[in-house]
Amino acid sequence: MTLPQVTFSDDQAEAHDRVSDMLRGAGVDLDEGLLTPLSDGKAQVMAVVGKAGSGKTLLLAQLYHALEDAGVEVVSGDWEGKRRKDRRTLAILAPTNKAASVLRNRGVPATTIHRILYTPVYDPEYEKIAEWLAGNGPRPEIEGLTDQALDRAHAFYQVQKSIPGALAAAGLRGSDFITGWKRRDDPLDIGFVDESSMLDQKQFDDLREIFPTLVLFGDPAQLAPVGQSGEMVFDKLGGNRRLELHRIHRQEQDNPILDLAHALADPVLGFEDFERMIEDAARRDDRVVLAPRVNADLMSRSPVLVWRNVTRVRLIRAFRMAFDAPEHELLPGEPLICDGIELPLKHRKKRIDLEARGLIKGAQCVYLGPGNKPGFSRLHVMGAEDPRVSAASIIKIELPDEEEPFIPYAARMGAAFLHGAAVTIHKAQGSQWPEVQVFAPDIWAASRAGRMEAGLPLWKRLAYVAITRAETRLHWVKRYALARPSAPLDTADLQVAPVPLTLEVQDDA
Repeated sequence: MTLPQVTFSDDQAEAHDRVSDMLRGAGVDLDEGLLTPLSDGKAQVMAVVGKAGSGKTLLLAQLYHALEDAGVEVVSGDWEGKRRKDRRTLAILAPTNKAASVLRNRGVPATTIHRILYTPVYDPEYEKIAEWLAGNGPRPEIEGLTDQALDRAHAFYQVQKSIPGALAAAGLRGSDFITGWKRRDDPLDIGFVDESSMLDQKQFDDLREIFPTLVLFGDPAQLAPVGQSGEMVFDKLGGNRRLELHRIHRQEQDNPILDLAHALADPVLGFEDFERMIEDAARRDDRVVLAPRVNADLMSRSPVLVWRNVTRVRLIRAFRMAFDAPEHELLPGEPLICDGIELPLKHRKKRIDLEARGLIKGAQCVYLGPGNKPGFSRLHVMGAEDPRVSAASIIKIELPDEEEPFIPYAARMGAAFLHGAAVTIHKAQGSQWPEVQVFAPDIWAASRAGRMEAGLPLWKRLAYVAITRAETRLHWVKRYALARPSAPLDTADLQVAPVPLTLEVQDDA
C-alpha cells in the first residue's frame, strides 16, 4: 500500500493496514480512492490502543486525511447537508469539549459525542447559506444580509469548516438560524472515537447504534470509568479487533514527562523510588518542577489534580481566599466545572440546548459575570467551538467540614456547576493543559491504601493519568501550601472572534 507522507513505525503501519482493510470491507478503499454507497452490512468495531506518546493521534490524523482525500465527507455535528445515496461520511468524536479541542488544535475536525447524538435544526432560509458554503447550492440572497456579510461567512468557512462560526462571522446569532435541537434518529457511517478509555457502556452502545463502522483510540493505562470495575469498553474486543501500539514516538524528543509516565510500568517501582525519579528529572530539565507549594495563578486555568475530594475542597477554599474572593459571590475569571443539568423531564428541549452548547457533565468553564436575568451566568466553555453562552445556573461552592455547599448563584433549574480550581484525576481524563500541577500527597495516600485496579496499583494509574495531562511542564507539588497569586483574576485571555453565538436558555420560573 502507499503510506501517507509520514514515517510510520512497524506497529503504526500494521494498524493503518488493518483499519484500511476494515474500511475496504465497508466500501471505502483508501489505496484506490474509491467509494461505494453505504450498504446494510455487518457492523464492525476495532480498537487502536497504546500509552501516551505511542502515536495514536498521528495515526488517527493520517487516516482522517486519507479518508478526506478519498472523498469521504466529515460530519461535525454543527450542520449536515441533504443526504445522498452515494455519500460516505466520517465523524471524529471525543467524550469532552476539551478532548475534542485538543484534536482540533492539531488540525483534526473533532466534535463531542453529544453534538453527534443531538443535531441542530436550522431555519430553512439560513440553511441555504449552509448549503452554499458546503458547495451544494448557489450563492443565496437573504433579506437583511449584505454581500459583504456573505463574503465574511465564505472567508471564514475557507479557513475553518464550521457553519455556525461562518454564520456568526456574517453577524448572525445562534437564535437567528438554529430553531432547536433533536435527538439523532438516523444512522451515520464511519466513526473515530478518541479518548475511548473514558467511554462507559451506555455511550458505547449508543455509538454502535449510530455507526456501522467504529474505530476506538484509547490508552489502556488510564483510569476506567467509575462503576465499570476497572474495565474499559475496548477490553472486551479480542483477536484482530484490538491493535496495540508499543513504540513510544515522543520519547525520541527526550520528553522527561513521558519518561516518568512510562517508568510506572515497572512492577517493582514503589512510590518513594518514583518520587526520587521526579527529583532527578527536575534537576536535569525545567519541564519537570519539584514545587514546594501550589501555584494559585495556574489554578485559574489549569486545575490542581488530586485524588481525594477532601483535598479538592480545601484547595478550592485556599484558592478563593488567596484571590480575596467575596464569600457570597464569584469573581469574573473563576474556573467552574459543569456537574450536570438539573431540569425536570418536561424541559427536555432546554437540556438539549445546554448540552449541545457544551454544558455537559465535566465541561470546564470560566465565569465571566452575571447574566441579564436573576440566576443567569455568562460563561466561557473551554474547548467549545462556540464558547460564549448565557445560561440559567446553579453554582455550588463546597466548604471544608460542611455537608451542604454554599450556593452564591442559583436559578430554579439549569446547569449545575462546582468550582474548578482543583479537580479529581478521574475528571481530568481527556483534558490537557500546557502546565499541570499534581498534588503528590494524594498520590502518596493512594499508595499507602494499597488499592488495585485491573491488576495495577491504583496510585500508578493515578500518577500516570495526572502527569500525562501536562503538555509542556509538570509541577509535582510536595506539600499542602499555596503561594499568593501575582495578579488579580482576569478574563482577557478568553477573548473570542468572530462575534460569538448567543443562545440563552430561558428559565420559565
